[in-house]
Amino acid sequence: VHLVESGGGLVPPGGSLTLSCVASGFDFSTSGMTWLRQAPGKGLEWISSISMRGGGKYYPNGERGRFTISRDNDKNTLYLQIDDLIPEDTAMYYCAKGGQSKTNEYAYRGQGTQVTVSA
Repeated sequence: VHLVESGGGLVPPGGSLTLSCVASGFDFSTSGMTWLRQAPGKGLEWISSISMRGGGKYYPNGERGRFTISRDNDKNTLYLQIDDLIPEDTAMYYCAKGGQSKTNEYAYRGQGTQVTVSA
């Protein structure tokens, strides 16, 4: 299993980003997927999960908010769009194989892509 995130960078407040996660080494189309993030000095935070076909999208408190998860099974790629970025979104963003885990523990997780929100 190999997961490679990209798309992070330095973004001004109010901007938008779309992160990507290219998966390989397993049948992507049969696995739920998840986005997590870890801000400096904090623990892993669950952002969103998506079902294997993309029909089910799950967010904290059931609210999509500024985050939109999606996937393209033909491209073995998971996406996370983040709108109206705020400084508190500064974190390392990870994709993980599997649906939401109550313990935020995943057998497979990528190396992450850094998002920094600053003017």
